[in-house]
Amino acid sequence: MNVPNELFYAKTHEWARKEGNKVYVGITDHAQHEITDIVHVELPEVGKKFSKSQPCAVVESVKSAFDIYSPVSGTVVEVNEELLSSPEIINQSPYEKGFFFVLEIENESELKELMSAEDYKKSL
Repeated sequence: MNVPNELFYAKTHEWARKEGNKVYVGITDHAQHEITDIVHVELPEVGKKFSKSQPCAVVESVKSAFDIYSPVSGTVVEVNEELLSSPEIINQSPYEKGFFFVLEIENESELKELMSAEDYKKSL
């Protein structure tokens, strides 16, 4: 299972990658394996604010629908529009092309509350 060291991880299986004052958000390789074949994604609106741990997106598979939670507080500044027409990208590339959205982070200290790659691996 792929768990990149440079990312932060939530207990709910979202990952966060900090780039400047922005945080890219997606679901982990483990999560996409558990969800199986992803067939639909509902993304948040650009400009919408979310608190840490607040549901902000939905991913649907052939099995069920799952909420995606914001790993940190912030405002959505970008969504991955490609997922709307090709949600299977999440299964193929969960950490690169399969990101869900980008937040402008409100409180950088919230990243410290997330798990490191090592801690996430242990939690599995």
